Amino acid sequence: MELLPAYGLIGRKLSHSFSKRYFTEKFTRESIQSAYELFEMDDAGELKNLLRNNPQLKGLNVTIPFKEDVMLYLHELSEEAEEIGAVNTIKVMDDQHLKGFNTDAYGFEESLREFLEGQSIDRALVLGTGGASKAVMYVLEEWEIDYRLVSRKPVDDNHISYTDVYDLDLTLIPLIINTTPLGMYPKVHQFPDIPYEDLGPDHYVYDLVYNPEKTQFMERAADKGAKTCNGLRMLELQAERAWEIWQGSED
Repeated sequence: MELLPAYGLIGRKLSHSFSKRYFTEKFTRESIQSAYELFEMDDAGELKNLLRNNPQLKGLNVTIPFKEDVMLYLHELSEEAEEIGAVNTIKVMDDQHLKGFNTDAYGFEESLREFLEGQSIDRALVLGTGGASKAVMYVLEEWEIDYRLVSRKPVDDNHISYTDVYDLDLTLIPLIINTTPLGMYPKVHQFPDIPYEDLGPDHYVYDLVYNPEKTQFMERAADKGAKTCNGLRMLELQAERAWEIWQGSED
């Protein structure tokens, strides 16, 4: 009997996955005969065994902390994924040839465009330097927006520490993006340590976290009059782009 095509998500802790709910509802709504499963792994190197044991898999999403590590186990990368240096979508070919894509950049770019509503931005502050930040940096560079990276452990001149943020004039940096998991459920009381008192109505504050709907980061910024946006729309957009890739309409 031929196996129905299936898809899934690989990561370390997936109990509160957006992807499973999103794709399960999509399959039901659109009468698609398929399934979406969660595959928790301790190491990206487990990918080969996962595919061997689940030959029905035609595509995978990738979440933290494997967006960079998984690249070592793929046969091919899209031009965009190679340039970004992170993969969040894998297409499984019929011959088990694995090609990696990055749909985070598309999701972030389109959701940011909606959020800004035509407002021109020239400077940004990016909190965090993990796999998610790479897609954000890619888009900011495409838009020619000057940005600084904030990291707990700065590694070069473009990275600054959270302490250094207090020395910046945030009135000159209208866009602030959180790419860290700070504030994500269940640790909803956490938030990035920045001078929120310097924020105001001219600021756009974007949090890639989507659960809870309003993080402490967003709440504190909104209290100062800043416009805020969470990562839900980005996730929806990147998920639909991933589906297009799996169905063959994106190469």
